[in-house]
Amino acid sequence: MLTGFTTPLSPLGKTNLAPMPPWHFVGDFMAIEYWADPSAVAAVLPPGLAPGTDPGKCAIFFSDNQYVSASGIERIDPSVNQYMECFIAVSATWEGKDAAACPYIFVDNDNSMVRGLIQGMPKQIGTVRMSRSFSLESKAAPHEGSGGLFAATLAHRDRRLVEATVTLENQVDDAPNRMLARMINMRYFPNLAAGLHQQPAVHELVRQKARDVARSPVWRGQATLTINDSPWHEMGALKPVKVGHGFRYTFAMTVDDLTTVRDLRTAMQK
Repeated sequence: MLTGFTTPLSPLGKTNLAPMPPWHFVGDFMAIEYWADPSAVAAVLPPGLAPGTDPGKCAIFFSDNQYVSASGIERIDPSVNQYMECFIAVSATWEGKDAAACPYIFVDNDNSMVRGLIQGMPKQIGTVRMSRSFSLESKAAPHEGSGGLFAATLAHRDRRLVEATVTLENQVDDAPNRMLARMINMRYFPNLAAGLHQQPAVHELVRQKARDVARSPVWRGQATLTINDSPWHEMGALKPVKVGHGFRYTFAMTVDDLTTVRDLRTAMQK
């Protein structure tokens, strides 16, 4: 009997790309709030979402992460347990209330990519790099405090898409994670059968749900952000017209649930 949570299914279920939830996550984050062309932001919203109350508002997140399933066995294999990630969240409204959506997200690990696709996060493989701090002060690492300079980059198909820096100044009570509190994303899986290419097998809006959420103190500072054009990606349309503050913090959560808020296949048939 073949078993597993995702393909490839196998006799023992060890081969699947993403094991059975729950999935536990922790990561060091560098985030930057910024504003893009409001029309470009509106263009990437999933069907049913409207532009946010602060037109063009976005945030970009870089993170250096670790994950384990319920067994925790991934902890003994860093090649499975660790991954880097970069994603953009754009402001939106859903049923008249503030929300957000993730149009683009990149990771460097195939099991992370599949976990994201299951949640409606349109993950792609990319190369994400981010400055690391250490418990021992060194000239080779940024200081986790006032004056600390952190940097991050994203490359996709050998092309540099994003360059960012944050120079820490002071601790604050909030971070751009508030944009993610009501994240509405789109799960989509196409149909290859002839004549059904425009009728996906799965096309729905889902709301992310997380539990056991925790966050470290947040450092805020001045930020720089450049998003470049690429012949293989449309992320350049969301380049900043104004850059806000940057943030540095650690964040943890557990994921084992989501809510389907609209089946778009049904909506398209009406």
